[in-house]
Amino acid sequence: MKIQPYLFFQGNCEEAFRFYETALGGTIRELHRFKDMPPGGEGGMPPEAMAAMAEKIMHVNLAVGDQTLMGSDGADEPGVRNITISLGVDDVAQGRKVFDALAAGGNVKMPYGETFWAAGFGMLTDKFGVPWMINAGDKPSP
Repeated sequence: MKIQPYLFFQGNCEEAFRFYETALGGTIRELHRFKDMPPGGEGGMPPEAMAAMAEKIMHVNLAVGDQTLMGSDGADEPGVRNITISLGVDDVAQGRKVFDALAAGGNVKMPYGETFWAAGFGMLTDKFGVPWMINAGDKPSP
């Protein structure tokens, strides 16, 4: 079993996932637009709403190592609520690189640095409103 976060955006899903593809060193494996949906798959969406969403992302799948991050456009409310994506990174320098990449244009909540539990840890909200925690180089418990 794997837990796979699924993020919903308000029209900028593709931009966000292109950013994550670079920042996390991943690969977009799937990207489907609403216009690619087969007839009858609109789920009751009125034709005018469907036309407005035609170029937006119905589903995207980003592979990062053996992990998957997925997303879509069509959120009813702005921003992502009550979720933080936590990344565990073995190497402290790699953790810094990922933190700095995700922080570009975003808001750093806790600068990346050493803590009592990790050699590198930081918290931020990226430029798309998604909160992240980067945890690298776990320290052994006393």
